[in-house]
Amino acid sequence: MDDRSSAGGASRLTVKHLVGYACGDLGGCMTFAILGSFLTPYYTEIAGISMRAVTIMYLILKIWDAVNDPMMGALMDKVFARTHSKKGKFLPWMFRAAPLLFITSVAMYTAPSLASGGGRVAAAFITYLLYEASYTMFNIPYGSLLSAMADNDAERAKLSSARGFGSIIGTLIPMVLFPVIIDNTKNNPQGGYAAGVTLCAAIGLAACLLCCRWSKERGAGTAELQKDSGEIRLSDILVVVRKNRAFDALCIQGLCYCISQYMVNTLGIYMFRDVLGSLSMMSVMTVLMVAANVVALLIAPKTAEKIGLEKTVRLAQLIGIALMLLDFIVAVFSADVIAYMALTALASCFTGLTVLMQWGMVGEAIDYNELLTGKRTEGSIYGTFNLMRRIGQALGSALAVGLLGMTGYVPNAQAQTPGVIFGIKILVILVPAAFVFLCWIALKFIWNITPQIRREIAEYKENGV
Repeated sequence: MDDRSSAGGASRLTVKHLVGYACGDLGGCMTFAILGSFLTPYYTEIAGISMRAVTIMYLILKIWDAVNDPMMGALMDKVFARTHSKKGKFLPWMFRAAPLLFITSVAMYTAPSLASGGGRVAAAFITYLLYEASYTMFNIPYGSLLSAMADNDAERAKLSSARGFGSIIGTLIPMVLFPVIIDNTKNNPQGGYAAGVTLCAAIGLAACLLCCRWSKERGAGTAELQKDSGEIRLSDILVVVRKNRAFDALCIQGLCYCISQYMVNTLGIYMFRDVLGSLSMMSVMTVLMVAANVVALLIAPKTAEKIGLEKTVRLAQLIGIALMLLDFIVAVFSADVIAYMALTALASCFTGLTVLMQWGMVGEAIDYNELLTGKRTEGSIYGTFNLMRRIGQALGSALAVGLLGMTGYVPNAQAQTPGVIFGIKILVILVPAAFVFLCWIALKFIWNITPQIRREIAEYKENGV
């Protein structure tokens, strides 16, 4: 039997490989994390772009970028089928994208404020477009790389955990540094944003390059991989969506969770600054949420071993929703920053498993798709999954900004009205909880990988039929 399909096969991954792979998400998150939380206030308060223009721009650029994700996956497969590069299918793309991420992220937080009039919107549009293109060029091959580094389930689990920890660290660093930097550069806000993003982007560049150097892509140049790549068609994406219910469930979950997550990320600065009156505590909140996610990563594998990964995620989602509802009730009657932070961190410990554990579930959906179609196309399938996640990110950011404007929020006002304060609480806590509930519905009623299907997958891997 192919050792790649064996759950207990000997691992050839070294600590260097695991650290290297973790550095990929660490590097990408260094700039992506601050985009979610600080790009909107930069556009509206520093560059002077209207909320309406920002909302429209988010929708256009994010949705267009999301469409590029499955195309990027198919492109990687096609290019490799033509060139059979000894450097691999995924790593060459990552090497090219890493420096572009640094350049475009810095430009995104500087170019709009250097322009005037309509040129500000044009500069914001172009730099955002270039950044997202660079991020896609790195992220899609990075996510697909896992299957080219792992030969068995044990290795996939190790790499998924490594990616989770890399993401946590890559989010922690900028979300601790950035609020402190801009809070201490109020006399020169443009300088603060520029300094903050340059520092974060430089750390991200170093991490991305380490990922490219220390990760090892196995299987490049083999006849099996070349055969799979040559058979890939763009229309295969439609076949995946039509036949693979488990993958559809993950796509719906990814869409809804990203809407929830990006609403919280986009509006977090308004919650801490305008509702709780303590922007600097946003850094402490980040540390608490990171600690909560670390705890979740440590306990989830043991729970999943007993009741299954999908059931573990669903149970965690329900607990997280209950905590979010309690958080909203407490927030309605007080503006206690400590109470808000404690309940939010605890809820994050559970709802965060939705994204932290999804990589293992995507791997299972890929195995199921191979059973259904006879093709193993990690790049195209990962790109398709990312399509829904990126649409969710776009909708989450756009909904946050659009609904914030509907509350009557006034940028740079000394104080917001009670109605606006109440509206922010709803948008930051209650609405995201509703989208997490939709995640639960997707896994409960659409996900269809049963023990019998798992036995069929194992038999297919062993016998090739």
